[in-house]
Amino acid sequence: MAAGGVAGGKTVAAQRTAWICFEDEAGQTLRPPKARTWGRRGHTPVVAVSGKGSGRVSIAGLTCYQPGRRSRLIYRTIVHRNRKGERRSFSERDYIGLLDAAHQQLDAPIVVIWDNLNTHVSAAMRALIAARDWLHVIRLPAYAPDLNPVEAVWSHLKRSIGNLAVNGVDHLLAIIKNRLKSIQYRTDLLDSFLTHTACANDGPSEGRQDRRSFIKRRQQEARERDVSGAQSAWPARDVRPRAVSRGTGRRGQACGGRPAPSPGRRTGRRAAPRHPSPPRPPHRALEEASGPGPPRAASGGTRSR
Repeated sequence: MAAGGVAGGKTVAAQRTAWICFEDEAGQTLRPPKARTWGRRGHTPVVAVSGKGSGRVSIAGLTCYQPGRRSRLIYRTIVHRNRKGERRSFSERDYIGLLDAAHQQLDAPIVVIWDNLNTHVSAAMRALIAARDWLHVIRLPAYAPDLNPVEAVWSHLKRSIGNLAVNGVDHLLAIIKNRLKSIQYRTDLLDSFLTHTACANDGPSEGRQDRRSFIKRRQQEARERDVSGAQSAWPARDVRPRAVSRGTGRRGQACGGRPAPSPGRRTGRRAAPRHPSPPRPPHRALEEASGPGPPRAASGGTRSR
């Protein structure tokens, strides 16, 4: 945090032996998030869902952390049925009710870290916070969702309900509660949400440096295995150096600077063949007959009788 609020929140929590709780809210309508799926080639899968104006589920969640304790996820939901005069978001009373429930479950002071939503900074909310001595609030900087691990909870939740066709807002509420309950039992997943935020990566840390060196060492070992595997897969070849002829550049200019002769141009001397052939055997000369008689031709033509 620019003003040192998040870093100071760790010190405040350590002094009070309190839980650090990140808070955020999200909403989901009957129109599901888009996701990938299987289908026949050339036939796009189409899922018929209810459109806009059929209801909405609002969710407010807290991810709670304390060293040496199991991480917690505490949430509260509100169903909006598009009735006349109905509020479509959480009020100050809803937020303070969530914090009271978290305080009862954790049985310890709480340091809440949340964004600058107008409901969070209102005069009514400030009065409710001042009336609770076990509650300390820290505000995140503007436009900093990467500092809040609850954003990863919503991302994980909405990926799990992608391409989901529900038959009503009550069905949607039951599915959301089922998905959030499964996240509550996975404390390692909640810890990973905090690890991937910038709050877990500020300032030097001996354990973090050891982890980075371990990751670099494993990456180097993987690269060495890939190289050794590629060398063993290809057999060794006898590579011998070969002569490289001087090529020609643009417009027939040789690489050495002298112009190369054109194909039809006669040079003053005869070029030696690139691959000289072995000498041919001598022609059969006229041989003298061992006996009397005229000499005979060695080859060629038609012999006369």
